[in-house]
Amino acid sequence: MSEETDQESKTEAATERKVRDAIEKGDVPFSREAPVFASILGLLVCLSLVVRGQAAALARDLSSFLDHPGGFSLASAEDALSLMHATGFALARFLTPILLVLIGFGLVASLAQNVPSLVADRIAPKWNRISPVSGWSRIFGRSGQVEFLKAVLKVSSVSLVVLLLLRSEQGKAVSAMFVDPSQLPELILTTAIRLVSAVSIATIVIVAGDLVWARLRWQRSLRMSRQEIKDEHKQTEGDPSVKARLRSLAQDRTRKRMLGQVSRATVVIANPTHFAVALRYEPSEGPAPIVLAKGQDLIALRIREIAEQNGIAVIEDKPLARSLYDAVQVDQMIPAEFYRAVAQILFFLFARQR
Repeated sequence: MSEETDQESKTEAATERKVRDAIEKGDVPFSREAPVFASILGLLVCLSLVVRGQAAALARDLSSFLDHPGGFSLASAEDALSLMHATGFALARFLTPILLVLIGFGLVASLAQNVPSLVADRIAPKWNRISPVSGWSRIFGRSGQVEFLKAVLKVSSVSLVVLLLLRSEQGKAVSAMFVDPSQLPELILTTAIRLVSAVSIATIVIVAGDLVWARLRWQRSLRMSRQEIKDEHKQTEGDPSVKARLRSLAQDRTRKRMLGQVSRATVVIANPTHFAVALRYEPSEGPAPIVLAKGQDLIALRIREIAEQNGIAVIEDKPLARSLYDAVQVDQMIPAEFYRAVAQILFFLFARQR
Protein backbone atom coordinates (compact mmCIF):
# COMPACT_ATOMS: atom_id res chain seq x y z
CA MET A 1 0.00 0.00 0.00
CA SER A 2 2.78 2.41 0.88
CA GLU A 3 4.55 1.59 -2.38
CA GLU A 4 1.43 2.43 -4.39
CA THR A 5 0.97 5.67 -2.47
CA ASP A 6 4.59 6.58 -3.08
CA GLN A 7 4.19 5.87 -6.78
CA GLU A 8 1.06 8.03 -6.94
CA SER A 9 3.01 10.96 -5.46
CA LYS A 10 5.44 10.80 -8.38
CA THR A 11 3.56 12.92 -10.88
CA GLU A 12 6.42 14.70 -12.65
CA ALA A 13 8.23 13.49 -15.76
CA ALA A 14 11.77 12.24 -15.22
CA THR A 15 14.59 14.70 -15.67
CA GLU A 16 17.33 14.22 -18.25
CA ARG A 17 19.75 13.25 -15.51
CA LYS A 18 17.51 10.48 -14.16
CA VAL A 19 16.86 9.14 -17.67
CA ARG A 20 20.59 9.15 -18.37
CA ASP A 21 21.36 7.38 -15.09
CA ALA A 22 18.67 4.76 -15.78
CA ILE A 23 20.09 4.04 -19.23
CA GLU A 24 23.61 3.75 -17.80
CA LYS A 25 22.30 1.20 -15.28
CA GLY A 26 20.69 -0.85 -18.04
CA ASP A 27 17.12 0.20 -17.19
CA VAL A 28 15.75 0.68 -20.71
CA PRO A 29 12.34 0.03 -22.32
CA PHE A 30 12.20 -3.41 -23.88
CA SER A 31 9.37 -5.29 -25.56
CA ARG A 32 9.42 -9.06 -25.13
CA GLU A 33 7.05 -9.52 -28.03
CA ALA A 34 9.40 -7.94 -30.57
CA PRO A 35 11.97 -10.81 -30.53
CA VAL A 36 9.10 -13.33 -30.75
CA PHE A 37 7.68 -11.51 -33.76
CA ALA A 38 11.16 -11.35 -35.28
CA SER A 39 11.51 -15.11 -34.82
CA ILE A 40 8.22 -15.65 -36.63
CA LEU A 41 9.40 -13.46 -39.49
CA GLY A 42 12.71 -15.33 -39.53
CA LEU A 43 10.82 -18.62 -39.71
CA LEU A 44 8.78 -17.26 -42.62
CA VAL A 45 11.96 -16.26 -44.44
CA CYS A 46 13.42 -19.71 -43.81
CA LEU A 47 10.33 -21.46 -45.12
CA SER A 48 10.15 -19.21 -48.19
CA LEU A 49 13.80 -18.99 -49.19
CA VAL A 50 15.88 -21.55 -47.31
CA VAL A 51 13.90 -24.69 -46.59
CA ARG A 52 12.86 -25.41 -50.17
CA GLY A 53 16.44 -25.56 -51.48
CA GLN A 54 17.89 -27.08 -48.32
CA ALA A 55 15.22 -29.79 -48.19
CA ALA A 56 16.13 -30.91 -51.69
CA ALA A 57 19.81 -31.03 -50.75
CA LEU A 58 18.98 -33.00 -47.60
CA ALA A 59 16.91 -35.45 -49.61
CA ARG A 60 19.81 -35.99 -51.99
CA ASP A 61 22.23 -36.54 -49.11
CA LEU A 62 19.97 -39.08 -47.44
CA SER A 63 18.58 -40.68 -50.60
CA SER A 64 21.06 -43.53 -50.53
CA PHE A 65 20.19 -44.29 -46.91
CA LEU A 66 16.46 -44.01 -47.52
CA ASP A 67 16.51 -46.04 -50.73
CA HIS A 68 18.86 -48.76 -49.48
CA PRO A 69 18.71 -48.86 -45.68
CA GLY A 70 20.28 -52.31 -45.65
CA GLY A 71 23.24 -51.30 -47.73
CA PHE A 72 25.19 -49.87 -44.80
CA SER A 73 27.47 -52.08 -42.80
CA LEU A 74 26.97 -51.95 -39.03
CA ALA A 75 29.40 -54.70 -38.11
CA SER A 76 31.38 -52.50 -35.73
CA ALA A 77 31.19 -49.33 -33.70
CA GLU A 78 33.27 -47.54 -36.34
CA ASP A 79 30.60 -48.31 -38.95
CA ALA A 80 27.85 -46.94 -36.71
CA LEU A 81 29.91 -43.85 -35.92
CA SER A 82 30.57 -43.25 -39.61
CA LEU A 83 26.86 -43.50 -40.38
CA MET A 84 26.04 -41.06 -37.58
CA HIS A 85 28.65 -38.60 -38.85
CA ALA A 86 27.26 -38.72 -42.36
CA THR A 87 23.68 -38.26 -41.17
CA GLY A 88 24.63 -35.55 -38.67
CA PHE A 89 26.60 -33.63 -41.28
CA ALA A 90 23.65 -33.67 -43.65
CA LEU A 91 21.28 -32.46 -40.92
CA ALA A 92 23.77 -29.78 -39.84
CA ARG A 93 23.93 -28.41 -43.39
CA PHE A 94 20.14 -28.29 -43.41
CA LEU A 95 19.64 -26.69 -39.98
CA THR A 96 22.61 -24.27 -39.81
CA PRO A 97 21.22 -21.64 -42.26
CA ILE A 98 17.84 -21.80 -40.51
CA LEU A 99 19.39 -21.27 -37.09
CA LEU A 100 21.53 -18.40 -38.37
CA VAL A 101 18.51 -16.66 -39.87
CA LEU A 102 16.50 -17.03 -36.66
CA ILE A 103 19.39 -15.80 -34.51
CA GLY A 104 19.97 -12.86 -36.85
CA PHE A 105 16.34 -11.76 -36.73
CA GLY A 106 16.30 -12.07 -32.94
CA LEU A 107 19.44 -9.96 -32.58
CA VAL A 108 18.10 -7.30 -34.92
CA ALA A 109 14.85 -7.10 -32.93
CA SER A 110 16.81 -6.60 -29.69
CA LEU A 111 19.39 -4.18 -31.10
CA ALA A 112 16.73 -2.07 -32.80
CA GLN A 113 15.12 -1.32 -29.43
CA ASN A 114 18.23 -0.33 -27.47
CA VAL A 115 21.97 -0.05 -27.88
CA PRO A 116 23.60 -3.04 -26.17
CA SER A 117 25.64 -2.35 -23.04
CA LEU A 118 27.22 -4.50 -20.36
CA VAL A 119 25.90 -3.60 -16.89
CA ALA A 120 27.23 -5.78 -14.10
CA ASP A 121 24.44 -4.75 -11.72
CA ARG A 122 21.80 -6.22 -14.03
CA ILE A 123 23.34 -9.68 -13.97
CA ALA A 124 24.40 -9.69 -10.34
CA PRO A 125 22.40 -12.10 -8.14
CA LYS A 126 19.69 -10.44 -6.06
CA TRP A 127 17.74 -12.10 -3.29
CA ASN A 128 14.52 -10.25 -4.06
CA ARG A 129 14.33 -12.05 -7.38
CA ILE A 130 13.76 -15.35 -5.58
CA SER A 131 11.63 -13.86 -2.83
CA PRO A 132 8.09 -15.33 -2.80
CA VAL A 133 6.65 -11.94 -1.81
CA SER A 134 8.36 -10.15 -4.71
CA GLY A 135 7.36 -12.94 -7.08
CA TRP A 136 3.76 -12.74 -5.90
CA SER A 137 3.66 -8.98 -6.50
CA ARG A 138 5.17 -9.39 -9.97
CA ILE A 139 2.63 -12.04 -10.94
CA PHE A 140 -0.49 -10.39 -9.52
CA GLY A 141 0.59 -6.76 -9.83
CA ARG A 142 -0.29 -4.40 -12.65
CA SER A 143 2.62 -5.59 -14.78
CA GLY A 144 1.62 -9.23 -14.29
CA GLN A 145 -1.97 -8.46 -15.22
CA VAL A 146 -0.88 -6.75 -18.42
CA GLU A 147 1.37 -9.68 -19.32
CA PHE A 148 -1.54 -12.07 -18.70
CA LEU A 149 -3.87 -10.02 -20.91
CA LYS A 150 -1.23 -9.93 -23.65
CA ALA A 151 -0.81 -13.69 -23.46
CA VAL A 152 -4.58 -14.25 -23.64
CA LEU A 153 -4.90 -11.86 -26.57
CA LYS A 154 -1.99 -13.43 -28.38
CA VAL A 155 -3.21 -17.00 -27.92
CA SER A 156 -6.77 -16.06 -28.88
CA SER A 157 -5.81 -14.15 -32.03
CA VAL A 158 -3.29 -16.74 -33.21
CA SER A 159 -5.69 -19.61 -32.50
CA LEU A 160 -8.47 -17.86 -34.43
CA VAL A 161 -6.22 -17.19 -37.41
CA VAL A 162 -4.88 -20.76 -37.44
CA LEU A 163 -8.40 -22.18 -37.15
CA LEU A 164 -9.68 -20.09 -40.05
CA LEU A 165 -6.67 -20.97 -42.20
CA LEU A 166 -6.89 -24.69 -41.49
CA ARG A 167 -10.60 -24.64 -42.27
CA SER A 168 -9.88 -23.00 -45.62
CA GLU A 169 -7.20 -25.62 -46.32
CA GLN A 170 -9.45 -28.52 -45.34
CA GLY A 171 -10.29 -29.37 -48.94
CA LYS A 172 -6.62 -29.46 -49.94
CA ALA A 173 -5.82 -31.72 -47.00
CA VAL A 174 -8.47 -34.22 -48.07
CA SER A 175 -7.40 -34.15 -51.73
CA ALA A 176 -3.77 -34.61 -50.69
CA MET A 177 -4.55 -38.24 -49.91
CA PHE A 178 -5.06 -38.89 -53.61
CA VAL A 179 -2.05 -37.03 -55.08
CA ASP A 180 1.44 -38.26 -55.84
CA PRO A 181 3.42 -38.64 -52.58
CA SER A 182 6.30 -36.72 -54.14
CA GLN A 183 4.09 -33.62 -54.18
CA LEU A 184 3.29 -33.77 -50.46
CA PRO A 185 6.43 -31.92 -49.25
CA GLU A 186 5.65 -28.97 -51.53
CA LEU A 187 2.04 -28.96 -50.36
CA ILE A 188 3.05 -29.09 -46.69
CA LEU A 189 5.62 -26.32 -47.21
CA THR A 190 3.10 -24.07 -48.96
CA THR A 191 0.57 -24.60 -46.17
CA ALA A 192 3.22 -23.89 -43.54
CA ILE A 193 4.22 -20.65 -45.27
CA ARG A 194 0.60 -19.49 -45.37
CA LEU A 195 0.14 -20.48 -41.74
CA VAL A 196 3.24 -18.62 -40.52
CA SER A 197 2.31 -15.59 -42.65
CA ALA A 198 -1.12 -15.47 -41.07
CA VAL A 199 0.36 -15.79 -37.57
CA SER A 200 2.83 -12.96 -38.23
CA ILE A 201 0.01 -10.71 -39.45
CA ALA A 202 -2.06 -11.57 -36.38
CA THR A 203 0.76 -10.75 -33.97
CA ILE A 204 1.98 -7.52 -35.58
CA VAL A 205 -0.74 -5.50 -33.83
CA ILE A 206 0.18 -7.07 -30.50
CA VAL A 207 3.85 -6.26 -31.05
CA ALA A 208 3.12 -2.62 -31.94
CA GLY A 209 0.96 -2.24 -28.82
CA ASP A 210 3.60 -3.89 -26.65
CA LEU A 211 6.30 -1.52 -27.93
CA VAL A 212 4.16 1.46 -26.96
CA TRP A 213 3.27 -0.11 -23.59
CA ALA A 214 6.92 -0.88 -22.80
CA ARG A 215 7.87 2.75 -23.46
CA LEU A 216 4.99 4.13 -21.38
CA ARG A 217 5.67 1.71 -18.51
CA TRP A 218 9.36 2.68 -18.52
CA GLN A 219 8.54 6.39 -18.45
CA ARG A 220 6.05 5.81 -15.63
CA SER A 221 8.61 3.89 -13.57
CA LEU A 222 11.02 6.83 -13.86
CA ARG A 223 8.54 9.50 -12.79
CA MET A 224 9.62 11.70 -9.91
CA SER A 225 7.99 13.66 -7.14
CA ARG A 226 8.45 17.41 -6.92
CA GLN A 227 10.66 16.98 -3.87
CA GLU A 228 12.93 14.59 -5.78
CA ILE A 229 13.26 17.14 -8.59
CA LYS A 230 14.15 19.85 -6.06
CA ASP A 231 16.72 17.60 -4.40
CA GLU A 232 18.27 16.72 -7.74
CA HIS A 233 18.40 20.39 -8.69
CA LYS A 234 20.21 21.13 -5.44
CA GLN A 235 22.71 18.37 -6.13
CA THR A 236 23.27 19.54 -9.69
CA GLU A 237 23.23 23.29 -9.27
CA GLY A 238 24.06 23.52 -5.58
CA ASP A 239 22.01 24.58 -2.59
CA PRO A 240 20.71 28.16 -3.25
CA SER A 241 21.53 29.26 0.30
CA VAL A 242 25.07 27.89 0.02
CA LYS A 243 25.52 29.49 -3.39
CA ALA A 244 24.28 32.81 -2.03
CA ARG A 245 26.71 32.55 0.89
CA LEU A 246 29.63 31.77 -1.44
CA ARG A 247 28.65 34.62 -3.73
CA SER A 248 28.51 36.97 -0.75
CA LEU A 249 31.98 35.86 0.39
CA ALA A 250 33.37 36.37 -3.12
CA GLN A 251 31.86 39.85 -3.26
CA ASP A 252 33.37 40.67 0.13
CA ARG A 253 36.83 39.59 -1.03
CA THR A 254 36.48 41.61 -4.22
CA ARG A 255 35.29 44.64 -2.28
CA LYS A 256 38.20 44.45 0.17
CA ARG A 257 40.71 44.13 -2.66
CA MET A 258 39.12 47.07 -4.46
CA LEU A 259 39.12 49.30 -1.38
CA GLY A 260 42.75 48.38 -0.78
CA GLN A 261 43.66 49.99 -4.10
CA VAL A 262 42.06 53.34 -3.31
CA SER A 263 45.24 54.51 -1.59
CA ARG A 264 47.02 54.31 -5.00
CA ALA A 265 44.46 56.54 -6.71
CA THR A 266 45.24 59.89 -8.29
CA VAL A 267 41.78 61.36 -7.85
CA VAL A 268 38.31 60.34 -6.65
CA ILE A 269 35.30 61.65 -8.55
CA ALA A 270 32.15 61.70 -6.39
CA ASN A 271 28.44 62.49 -6.59
CA PRO A 272 28.72 63.67 -3.75
CA THR A 273 27.81 60.72 -1.49
CA HIS A 274 25.85 58.34 -3.73
CA PHE A 275 28.64 57.45 -6.18
CA ALA A 276 32.43 57.51 -6.07
CA VAL A 277 35.01 56.44 -8.66
CA ALA A 278 38.73 56.24 -7.85
CA LEU A 279 41.01 56.88 -10.85
CA ARG A 280 44.75 56.42 -11.22
CA TYR A 281 46.76 58.02 -13.99
CA GLU A 282 50.46 57.44 -14.56
CA PRO A 283 51.75 58.04 -18.09
CA SER A 284 54.24 55.21 -17.67
CA GLU A 285 51.45 52.71 -16.85
CA GLY A 286 49.10 53.42 -19.73
CA PRO A 287 47.66 55.99 -22.10
CA ALA A 288 44.50 56.58 -20.09
CA PRO A 289 43.39 56.65 -16.45
CA ILE A 290 42.40 53.33 -14.84
CA VAL A 291 39.44 52.78 -12.52
CA LEU A 292 40.84 51.34 -9.29
CA ALA A 293 37.56 51.29 -7.34
CA LYS A 294 33.97 52.35 -7.63
CA GLY A 295 30.89 52.13 -5.45
CA GLN A 296 27.67 53.71 -4.34
CA ASP A 297 26.13 54.69 -1.02
CA LEU A 298 28.15 53.07 1.80
CA ILE A 299 30.94 51.90 -0.51
CA ALA A 300 31.14 55.39 -2.01
CA LEU A 301 31.47 56.89 1.42
CA ARG A 302 34.18 54.36 2.31
CA ILE A 303 36.11 55.24 -0.86
CA ARG A 304 35.96 58.92 0.01
CA GLU A 305 37.05 58.21 3.56
CA ILE A 306 40.11 56.24 2.44
CA ALA A 307 40.97 58.94 -0.10
CA GLU A 308 40.82 61.67 2.52
CA GLN A 309 42.95 59.59 4.89
CA ASN A 310 45.63 59.27 2.20
CA GLY A 311 45.47 62.88 1.03
CA ILE A 312 43.88 62.03 -2.33
CA ALA A 313 41.81 64.77 -3.94
CA VAL A 314 38.04 64.20 -4.06
CA ILE A 315 36.31 66.11 -6.88
CA GLU A 316 32.54 66.33 -6.87
CA ASP A 317 31.14 66.04 -10.38
CA LYS A 318 27.71 64.38 -10.33
CA PRO A 319 27.20 63.67 -14.05
CA LEU A 320 30.77 62.45 -14.54
CA ALA A 321 30.75 60.25 -11.42
CA ARG A 322 27.45 58.60 -12.39
CA SER A 323 28.53 58.08 -16.02
CA LEU A 324 31.88 56.56 -15.03
CA TYR A 325 30.18 54.26 -12.51
CA ASP A 326 27.79 52.92 -15.16
CA ALA A 327 30.23 52.68 -18.08
CA VAL A 328 33.55 51.44 -16.68
CA GLN A 329 34.47 48.32 -14.70
CA VAL A 330 37.19 48.11 -12.06
CA ASP A 331 40.75 47.67 -13.42
CA GLN A 332 39.70 49.02 -16.84
CA MET A 333 40.80 52.17 -18.64
CA ILE A 334 38.18 54.84 -19.12
CA PRO A 335 36.62 55.04 -22.62
CA ALA A 336 37.60 57.76 -25.05
CA GLU A 337 34.40 59.77 -24.50
CA PHE A 338 35.56 60.54 -20.93
CA TYR A 339 39.06 61.69 -21.90
CA ARG A 340 38.20 65.40 -22.13
CA ALA A 341 36.28 65.62 -18.86
CA VAL A 342 38.84 63.61 -16.87
CA ALA A 343 41.77 65.44 -18.50
CA GLN A 344 40.41 68.78 -17.32
CA ILE A 345 40.22 67.47 -13.75
CA LEU A 346 43.76 66.04 -13.87
CA PHE A 347 45.11 69.23 -15.42
CA PHE A 348 43.54 71.21 -12.60
CA LEU A 349 45.05 68.87 -9.95
CA PHE A 350 48.52 68.85 -11.50
CA ALA A 351 48.46 72.65 -11.84
CA ARG A 352 47.45 73.04 -8.22
CA GLN A 353 50.25 70.73 -7.07
CA ARG A 354 52.83 72.93 -8.83
